[in-house]
Amino acid sequence: MTLLLLILAIIPLIAGVVIKIMFVPASSGIDITGAHIFFTIDLPMGGLPITEAQVNSWLVILSLFFFCLFLTHDLKTTDMSIRQLIAEWIVEKVEGLVRSNMGEFFICFAPFIAAILGLSACSSLLTLIGLFPPTSDINIVAGWAIMTFILITYYKFKAGPWIYIRSFGEPVPFLAPLNIISEVATPISMAFRHYGNVLSGSIISVLVSALLTTLSQLIFGKLPGFLGEFPFLRIGLPAILSIYFDLFSGCLQAFIFAMLTMLYVSGGFPEDEYFKRKRMKEAKRKQQNVQLENTNGGI
Repeated sequence: MTLLLLILAIIPLIAGVVIKIMFVPASSGIDITGAHIFFTIDLPMGGLPITEAQVNSWLVILSLFFFCLFLTHDLKTTDMSIRQLIAEWIVEKVEGLVRSNMGEFFICFAPFIAAILGLSACSSLLTLIGLFPPTSDINIVAGWAIMTFILITYYKFKAGPWIYIRSFGEPVPFLAPLNIISEVATPISMAFRHYGNVLSGSIISVLVSALLTTLSQLIFGKLPGFLGEFPFLRIGLPAILSIYFDLFSGCLQAFIFAMLTMLYVSGGFPEDEYFKRKRMKEAKRKQQNVQLENTNGGI
């Protein structure tokens, strides 16, 4: 069963490579385009394109789902496997990250933050196997940012709508227009920061590879046979760039997006007002219970 779950975690990635080979047209030279559109679903409000970014995003979700099942399968209290130790280490680290940045009240956010980290990092790392990274599509990242913005707004409303509206007038009322713009700009900045950094890395890697190919032809083009066509200068340097743009930058952007999510949600939560309102409700409920008991006792 354990081996089967591991195989199921790898199959979506293999399927992504097969889909790319079969349905995505091969490119020649420098080709910097968006996600390939496989087909479009006709809807009353317009066409819904099914793109390479959407397909790859679902493949990453499936792969992570089965990988999590692989790590957490057959848990034990003694004689723990390496899989279980890795799973427990991930849980402890994510819970510690949430606790240190959001506080104990938001410890329930640990699974959500782990999902953001895993989905974002693995989506960016798809470039290592030649697949289009969903994080290079603004539509994918914007969906994550909108979901985060909904959570931010929800927790800002925790202390009541009046507290939320009043927050736009802080620290002084005439700054309300700027605070409103800042509120709307939150998901936009989160989306474009993540999308822009991942996309720029892909573009730089393609341009450097094309430049090295051209220089290689200029320098070694007069060599006989295949030696004149072999891109000698592309050996090594693109791999170094890949380590930075694909590994380091992709994981870094995932961490930054998760950190911003935690800071925006916890920072917008009016904790003092929320617990004050909660204490008032509890006191009012106790008073109503006492009055009800007195009324029943009098009867």
